[in-house]
This record gives sequence, C-alpha cells and structure tokens, in this order.
Amino acid sequence: MFRRPALGNTWGMPSTAPYRPPRKQGTAFRFIVVVMVPLLRLLMKRDWRGGEHIPKTGGVVIAANHLSHVDALAFGHFVYGNGRIPRFLAKSGVFKNTIVGGVLRAAKQIPVYRDTADAANALRDAIAAVAAGEAVTVYPEGTITRDPDLWPMTAAKSGAARIALATGCPVIPVAQWGPQEILGYTEKRPHLLPRKRMIMLAGPPVDLDDLRALPVDAETVRLATERIMDAITELLAKVRGEQPPAVRYTLDETRKQGNEIGKQALGKQQLGTQQLGTQGDEIGKQVDTA
Repeated sequence: MFRRPALGNTWGMPSTAPYRPPRKQGTAFRFIVVVMVPLLRLLMKRDWRGGEHIPKTGGVVIAANHLSHVDALAFGHFVYGNGRIPRFLAKSGVFKNTIVGGVLRAAKQIPVYRDTADAANALRDAIAAVAAGEAVTVYPEGTITRDPDLWPMTAAKSGAARIALATGCPVIPVAQWGPQEILGYTEKRPHLLPRKRMIMLAGPPVDLDDLRALPVDAETVRLATERIMDAITELLAKVRGEQPPAVRYTLDETRKQGNEIGKQALGKQQLGTQQLGTQGDEIGKQVDTA
C-alpha cells in the first residue's frame, strides 16, 4: 500500500525566491498561464530554491524526479516562475482531445508516441527545440517512481542525456517533493486541503564535459544518464534530510513483484480447483455405495 511520507522538517525557512515569469509567452501558452497559475497558487505553497541555476536564455534541458500525477504542474510552475517556458515531453494520449491537444500543440509541447514508428520524433523535436533556444523539461525515469519510499528509480529513458550530448546544452537537475501529498500514485482522490508545500530545488548543471567528446554510443549515453539521476537523487536527499538507498529501484523489481503476486493468485486458484475435484470424487464414491 502506498504511504504518503510527511515532509521533512530539516529544510529550513520558506523560500523567498522571486517570481519572474518569462516576458514573451505566446498566445497559447499565455492561455494556459491565465487558467492554471491562479489555481496553482490557490492549491500549492511555493518553496523554491536554486532557480539561479536555470539559465535565462538559450537551450537547456531541465530534468526532475517523478512522484505524482500532479507533479508536472508543480514542476512546470517552477520553471515558468524562473523565467522559462517549459516544453514538456508529454505522452501522446493527452494530445488526443481536440481542445486540450490543440492548446498543447500551439504551446509547443512535444508529444511522445511510445512503442510506435513515431517514437523517435519526440527526440528529434526536443533536440530541435533546444537548438532553437527552448527549455525542454523531462522525467528521465519515464514514469512515476515505484520505489516504496519515493526515491528516484533507475532511468528508463535516455532522452535527457541524448539531447544534451547532441546539442551541447546544459542539463539542470531538479528535485521536487510535495506533489505526492496532493495525489499519490495509487490514489484516485486528491488531498487539496490544507494547502500543500511544493519544495523545488534546482542544482548546478550536471558535469558532462568529458563525455561530450566521446562517440554518442550506448555506453556514453548510459554514463550521462546515470550522472543526471545521481544529481537529482542528491538534491532530493538534501530536501528530505535523508540518505537515499545505495542501489536505485528498477521497474524490473515492480514487474517481478507483479509476477510473484500473479503466481500466488494462480496457485491459490489451482489449489481451490484441486480441492473441489477431491470433494467431487468423494461425493461420487458416496453415491456409488448408497
């Protein structure tokens, strides 16, 4: 069962980070801002640190941990409040709605078509966006963490590393903590009151300089991705005032647990069938001798 850990009390006083949204936003993104920002201010307390690490101009990848269905709102608000328009790599399903999809496309959000022939287009579009000076926001884990204590998992996606190696742009790690208080992964009803504190901590660019001169092969991408996840995890440990696990959780562990549960359920079903068959044989014997 999912546990909603309480926010640590070692973080200190609330932030006094200035709120500096980008001046040029475009009509579609401005529409999103007008609708969403008042709602976010109403539902989420802002506790932001490290915004000075987010470059005010130029292409950049901003990578964060993923722990709730609502954390994209907190993450996007943080990036926006620090002067950049976030360009999310978002699942293609959210673009299927005519109105919502139209607004997202007009706002230059990037659809990800997983397990299709168009899957590579998201990486291509993200590289083009960064090359054009945009801020692309990504979740290297690829999905909400399944770690029981909500630590970042092993990265399932290498997009952040590939974009950085292809463009030479900086990668800014971000740790977020608090969105899970509103809506945990397994929960269906949000906890809106009292208003929850959204802690966002950005760190300095991940050091990838020695990798940029190497061929962009699987090993180079793996090393870059590991460094990005290490930086995010280190920031989250600072926010929580706790030590992260020595080995990051993987989705394979979740699959193994699911398979084990399935085997146990199947075993119980087979046992029940065998017991029923034994009872049937016994009744049959009694009928034959009656």
